[in-house]
Amino acid sequence: MTQIKYIRKLFHEEGKNVSQISKETGHDRKTVKYYLEKEDWNKEVPTASPVAQFPKLDPFKKHIDSWLLEDKKAKRKQRHTSQRVYDRLKDKYKENFNCSYRTVAGYVAQKKKEIFGKQAGYLPLEHIPGEAQVDFGDAEFYEKGKIYSGKYLNLSFPYSNKGYCQLFKGENQECLFEGLISIFTHIGGVPQRIWFDNASTMVTKVLKNGERNLTNDFMRFMEHYRFEAAFCNVDSGHEKGNVEGKVGYHRRNMLVPVPRFNCLAEFNKELLQKCENDAFREHYRKEGTIAQLHTEDREALLELPTVALDVSKYITVNTNGYGRFYLNNNLHEYSVSPKYANSKVLIRLTANEVIPMDESHRAVVRHERFYGNHKEQSMKWLPYLTQLSRFPGALKYTGIYQMLPESINNYLARCNKSDKGKVLQVIARLTEKSGFDSAVETVAGALQYEVTDTDSLLSLHNRIHGNVIELEPIRVTGSIPELTPSTPNLAAYDAGLKRQVINNAD
Repeated sequence: MTQIKYIRKLFHEEGKNVSQISKETGHDRKTVKYYLEKEDWNKEVPTASPVAQFPKLDPFKKHIDSWLLEDKKAKRKQRHTSQRVYDRLKDKYKENFNCSYRTVAGYVAQKKKEIFGKQAGYLPLEHIPGEAQVDFGDAEFYEKGKIYSGKYLNLSFPYSNKGYCQLFKGENQECLFEGLISIFTHIGGVPQRIWFDNASTMVTKVLKNGERNLTNDFMRFMEHYRFEAAFCNVDSGHEKGNVEGKVGYHRRNMLVPVPRFNCLAEFNKELLQKCENDAFREHYRKEGTIAQLHTEDREALLELPTVALDVSKYITVNTNGYGRFYLNNNLHEYSVSPKYANSKVLIRLTANEVIPMDESHRAVVRHERFYGNHKEQSMKWLPYLTQLSRFPGALKYTGIYQMLPESINNYLARCNKSDKGKVLQVIARLTEKSGFDSAVETVAGALQYEVTDTDSLLSLHNRIHGNVIELEPIRVTGSIPELTPSTPNLAAYDAGLKRQVINNAD
């Protein structure tokens, strides 16, 4: 139409003749003249191409369809080819099978397109069992008394209206993958097709033809779990309307009032069970409960892979002179160890942890992962205390000395030079046993009692943080003989105690 419009413009607006227009546009004179004289611009109504029916295969279609549907649970390389379908039909029906290979191949190609063909830009009105939709929602929660503005992953099955959710402190690739794996593991399988929006954790670019360039990590995740990913049109989240409704439903019914708990992982296990209990209500449109309908979803699930997939993200960071590094535009600071000061360290990132790794890929320490756009610091003292205990004489000449709490510095200042290493070893042991804050509390208590020996530190720590039963002091009367260092008489003391017990009993 662009060329036709241009031809007519040259003639009607610029006054050029047919020969000039033909020369300028490269079109034949007859073509130019045809479009100049054309008056009827109605589009020709297209004729729908009839779908081949393959009536000769009617007695065998039931078996062919069941084989191809079962293929949805198999790896791509282990699915039926047209030749394999043809061979199985010949083996099964022998002389009763009289169709050609071309007939079988034509029907298999048509049926495969129907079963495995990608749907672009719309969702079917009737969803098939085993198909799911995914989206995140916003929700606040308290963990150990601290409030978080978190996110929760929702996965719903439109066929049965069954939904599951998992709570996180953020919305990144690690949260997406770990949340999906938790749900897959809980339900014992993987949805055949999952609908997503166009989040950057999965899609790097939306192409003009509706295709997507996907991130390498998401493609690896898809291949491992063998599901097909489908995507909504840009700015068309309503196209996965079932999960959009589930986001609100889960918030109102699972996350009100604002949840309070001590362990996010344990709370997420409780959420999965709450989602199971929620499915015993009647379906809003279909006959039966959600749980009953969901059995058909379960039957259509793909099998879980036998090998676990590590969905952590690995990055390399530079540490500073204190053996610490920064993430999230230098807002979040984490420690490693004095051993790794001014060096490159491999970091493993999960949804909830930041884990510096040593040369053998073992965790040096484990940090809770921070989210949000405000400054936070996580300091794990055990590697620093262990290092200092080996070289206590160098304590004051390191930057670590300035990082220690004032109570520990004051306590070490009262210790003999020869005892500082032992005291630091004890503080390291207490830190490993009960945490650094508990060790600091013990040191502060020791300062009040003005004791600097390690035995007193251990005893005080057991008293403050151990399960020690406090007993009432025994009240004695004047009938109990007093023991003197010079002439101890334990027999008389025991006799006196016995008389006191008898008198109290009377």
